[in-house]
Amino acid sequence: MARIPAASREGVPEAQRTTFDDLVQQRGGVPTHGPGSIMLNVPEVAKRGLELARYLREDTSLSPRIRELAMLTTARENDCQFIWNAHAPVGRSAGLRDEIIDNLRDKQELANLAPDEAAVVNYGRELIRTRQVSQATFDAALAQFGVQGVTELTNLIGCYTMLAFNLNAFGAELPPEITEKPLPV
Repeated sequence: MARIPAASREGVPEAQRTTFDDLVQQRGGVPTHGPGSIMLNVPEVAKRGLELARYLREDTSLSPRIRELAMLTTARENDCQFIWNAHAPVGRSAGLRDEIIDNLRDKQELANLAPDEAAVVNYGRELIRTRQVSQATFDAALAQFGVQGVTELTNLIGCYTMLAFNLNAFGAELPPEITEKPLPV
């Protein structure tokens, strides 16, 4: 961790040490990389935030391909190297074309997107850039994913923006085993 040392039991609020202990036990140790390593400094934040991230990453009605595209769009819009490196290979495995991932990374035109892919990218970019979504963009996402899916998509983008803010603000370093070309920022 570039700006702070790894969280320690002694460094967290005394009232949250039981939560710290539970999280460390669940993870098999104190995490040294990623948003969990930062958020663990306030164990209740880690517990609640990381559980939401897990749900949105694994258990929504959105397909894995669409979830990963939303995470990558969020990572790119927030210039978050850590999330990009963690999710670009997963996105490829989930069926996102290399061309989409590479062009998204390099801020190139995203041509030939499927309607569901276009809905995610347009929705995510507009929401992050303007903190609003136009009716046309909302309607396109709604047509693809329904009310439940758009609600999950919105919260996935918001949650991963929160994670990106933590990673970027605290200067989280990439793990040594990076597999993706870094974001040009």
